[in-house]
Amino acid sequence: MLRGLFGRVTNLIRGRANIDDDLLEELEEALIEADVPVAVALDLVEEVRDRAERERITDGDGVLELLRNIVRRMLTSYEAELNRGPSSPTVLLVLGVNGVGKTTTIAKLAHYYRQQGMNVMVVAADTFRAAAIEQLAIWADRVGCDIVKQELGSDPAAVVYDGLQAAAARGTEVVIIDTAGRLHTKTNLMSELMKINRVIERALGRPADEKLLVLDSTTGQNAIAQGRQFHEAVGLTGLVLTKLDGTAKGGVALSVVSDLQVPIKLIGTGEHVEALSPFSAVEFADALLEQ
Repeated sequence: MLRGLFGRVTNLIRGRANIDDDLLEELEEALIEADVPVAVALDLVEEVRDRAERERITDGDGVLELLRNIVRRMLTSYEAELNRGPSSPTVLLVLGVNGVGKTTTIAKLAHYYRQQGMNVMVVAADTFRAAAIEQLAIWADRVGCDIVKQELGSDPAAVVYDGLQAAAARGTEVVIIDTAGRLHTKTNLMSELMKINRVIERALGRPADEKLLVLDSTTGQNAIAQGRQFHEAVGLTGLVLTKLDGTAKGGVALSVVSDLQVPIKLIGTGEHVEALSPFSAVEFADALLEQ
């Protein structure tokens, strides 16, 4: 459950009887500490200052609601539903460095589609970690979906090709592809992902319907650097923010969308298979600033 991710920001403003320059300076610092980029924090505070003056808002609760509305507006244009393919299968390429919750996110996605009555296949194209293949197989069994996998060290692009061929033969509606978060060879990770991308395009006659980057919300500004690399390599269509369960500061959402201009499709708030939700700017802003 998302709740009070901007804890210090909310506590700073709530209940204040008047608004002055010292408070706005503290607000700026609190936003930056909550992983909001400096430039975005400066713009936020400047807009709060201007609108509070114009709208004659003088108390903390009024400023808090004003800040909520500004954040809602900033994030609304980055709401988007998951893409569906023009023909089966819909293919989702899931990306992210190790440790961000990628495998769990794939399981949650598979469960989401299974709940809609669709048949789903997961493809274990992270062939550089035995644990990744094993974990995906366990989740596939739990969720009730097919899995295509090969031996540890197999060519990831070949696994993807086999998976798409199998999906076409079986009439699979949704294919979710796992990828490596790093490689244990001299092969460049981004080169490998671009190769997978090309295999998908050749097999489908179109790009993957979703290229989702999974980001750990607790990593702050590191998420932006990761996002840039993956976006440059494959052209992301959406983001999944994980671990938004109270430990994250929440500003990473404002960071990545302002930098990458890519929509947030989903947020993960826990480990269980149903803890994945479509991104809502209103709900997220209310949670950040504890409505």
